[in-house]
Parts: sequence; C-alpha cells; structure tokens
Amino acid sequence: MKPSLTYYSIADGVTAFSTTRHGGASQGNYASMNINSHCGDSLETVAANRRMLAAELKIEEQRIMVPHQVHGTICKGITDDFFNLSPSGQCEFLDGIDAVMTRCTNLCIGVSTADCIPILLYDSRNHAAAAVHAGWRGTVSYIARKVVEAMVSTFGSRPEDILAVIGPGISLRNFEVGQEVYDAFAASGHDMTAIAAKYAKWHLDLPLSNKLQLEAAGLKPANITTTDICTYDAVDDYFSARRLGIASGRIYTGIVLR
Repeated sequence: MKPSLTYYSIADGVTAFSTTRHGGASQGNYASMNINSHCGDSLETVAANRRMLAAELKIEEQRIMVPHQVHGTICKGITDDFFNLSPSGQCEFLDGIDAVMTRCTNLCIGVSTADCIPILLYDSRNHAAAAVHAGWRGTVSYIARKVVEAMVSTFGSRPEDILAVIGPGISLRNFEVGQEVYDAFAASGHDMTAIAAKYAKWHLDLPLSNKLQLEAAGLKPANITTTDICTYDAVDDYFSARRLGIASGRIYTGIVLR
C-alpha cells in the first residue's frame, strides 16, 4: 500500500509533510486522504481522515488547523489563546486566510492545495513555522515574500535562518494561462523571462516564482527545497483540480513543531 503522507526532512524537532491520495476513507475524486471539509466531500469521511492524520502525527485532532482559503494574502498567527475561542470563534478565525504561522508545539498548521503551490517555512533560530497557500493569485501578489516579512515582524525571524519546502503543485509544462494572467504577473513586476514560456498559450512556473520570492526576501537558495512533484502529472498520488475538477479532494501540506 502506498503511504498516506509524504514526509520532508527539514530539521530535528519538526514534522513536515503532504498528504497523498492513499490511506484514507474518501471515495471517488476525493479518494482517499482528504481532510478538507470545504470541497464537497462527505463530512463523515473527512472526520475519519482527520482522525487518521492526528493518530499518524501523534497529536490531538483539534490541533490540526485547516484554514478556509480565499486566494488572498492574509497571514494569521496561532497562539495557545486560539483554544480559548468557541468552536464558531475558531472557524471564524481560520476563515478567509491563506497563510498560518505559529510557535506552538504539537500543533499542526497547514494549507490545502490541488495544483496551487504549498510552502512550508521554518525559522530554526526561533523554532517558529508558517504554512502558505500560493495559487496564481497569491503568487502574483507576493504572498511568499509577505509571509516571510510577517515572520520577521512577529517572531523576530532572520530570513537567513528560515528553511523552506515548496511542495507538490502544478508545473510550468502543465500550467497554461490566459493572456490576462500573464499580464497580471508582468504588471506586478515579476521576472517574466524567468517564470513564463510561450507554447500555444502562455505557461507560468509557479514553483519557481515562489522560490524567487523567497530568495528576494533573504532566504538562502541552499535553504529552499523544491519537491518538483507536478500534481497534474502525478494525479494518481496527489489531487489535481485541473485533472479531477473542483469537486475533488485537496492535498494538505502541514508542519508540526515538537
């Protein structure tokens, strides 16, 4: 049986991973390890999958944070005060955000993707972490750079101490876009000679664009790991909305500080 999680080696005292399409309870285009309740999957199987993930991570189920993302650039920090909120208050806190950061231990922060780019950041000096959802709208608005800046202002992080993993997402070869998307990136100052290629239509390299943002924010290139997993090509193992449709599961890419 194929593993339900792909683990990333970041540092001692850190568990970093992406879920796969294996080892869960969901069916059809949600098969099988989907923990996202916002994409149309059965709430019962989503709950079962979350229980399985919590057991695998050896944390309490309620300590798995799944933001309701909106393709924006808002980043929120989670402290222990989060657990003083009511259940509805917790849902409201996690609504409308595309990045999460924390210094809490045994707390899993993460983001959901299905072709968009998930990014994990770890500050080795302050033992702090962030998880970032970078679709094309977040990428064009420099979400990766903004989250590094948020870590600097919140935790006193130094970019040179931050380690990054760019997780599974759609590749340049498969990310065809319209002229309006190309124009949005060009107008925002992105290096189009580096991240764009013209086939029949324009194609954009979202993983590289986010890597360049992290480097511009001060991360050392040697501290940035790119998985080079294309979700479109690897649809048997990872969810791809372009292959499966919007009514399908989501990869959850998360990080736990121990």
